[in-house]
Amino acid sequence: MSSNKNALIRYKTLDKCLKNKYKKYTLEDLMDECSEALFEFEGKESFVSKRTIQLDLQNMRSEKFGYEAPIEVYEKRFYRYSDPDYSIHQISVNENDLKAMNNAVQILKQFKDFSMFKEMNGVIQKLEDSIQSTSQKSIIHLDKNEQLKGLEHIDILYESILNKKVLRILYKSFKARESNHYIVHPQLLKEYNNRWFLICWHKNKIMNLALDRMEDISVEDKIEYIDKEFNADRYFGEVIGATVSETQRPQNVIFFIDRKHAPYVKTKPFHHSQEIIKEEESGTTFKICVQLNFELERMILGMGEFIKVLGPRKLKQRIAKSLKLASENYTSEELKIN
Repeated sequence: MSSNKNALIRYKTLDKCLKNKYKKYTLEDLMDECSEALFEFEGKESFVSKRTIQLDLQNMRSEKFGYEAPIEVYEKRFYRYSDPDYSIHQISVNENDLKAMNNAVQILKQFKDFSMFKEMNGVIQKLEDSIQSTSQKSIIHLDKNEQLKGLEHIDILYESILNKKVLRILYKSFKARESNHYIVHPQLLKEYNNRWFLICWHKNKIMNLALDRMEDISVEDKIEYIDKEFNADRYFGEVIGATVSETQRPQNVIFFIDRKHAPYVKTKPFHHSQEIIKEEESGTTFKICVQLNFELERMILGMGEFIKVLGPRKLKQRIAKSLKLASENYTSEELKIN
């Protein structure tokens, strides 16, 4: 059991003893009560020292956890709350606390129709009723798309990662003519640009499956789960988006942004590796070190005429080809503008 959970059990036990009006507790009694409580939770002998209880009482008295418990020693050996109605579970909050909680509720409300948060609807409503005396409009709006196909799969995927379950997924990629079954060991749920992906272990490699292309999911209880102890920051550290190549090395991507739009790229970098190479009156030249993937190209194309790729040559050629094809869509003789 973690030390944090041990401490919470001790605080809860001490609180129960200190508010008991019908029994006197010495320091040794509190040690015994906490040791017994930990034994009930852990199922093994657990001795709580005198020093630990003294530190716990000191923490409860202080502002460290917001308790400021009125603990007193009476008859020179017994411990209790000087206020018989006090409990660490009945801590009052000030106006600043209420404002902070109210802001948090406003953010949570935006997720209440999302499948993972449906069970929180009642909790959010109770919080709102408890801490909000007057109606307040939302002042933070998060970009989300509850109608996105595949969101209905998030619950089972989340639970399978949490409980380390192997899954059989019926999947049909945009390129495939027919659906295929995959036996996967789910490691992570990844969101990028309002689209969700499952990062999983399949046939000795990491695989990326889009949720909107999953047709059916079932749990394979007879197959032992393989935990890759997946590190998302390291895995996605050299890419933009969710597509990672096992074989491709990151490359230096050099691009120029015109003067008007350079501040936007400075304040919201394309990637954490972004550096400024040169600043001129006409604009700014940047460098990022990433793999060349689909998401990188989509991001560059999304900047339109405000960006110019200077290197590497392969990426520059691909962007030029895409822009040429896009231009042809608007220069076709068949295009008629009324």
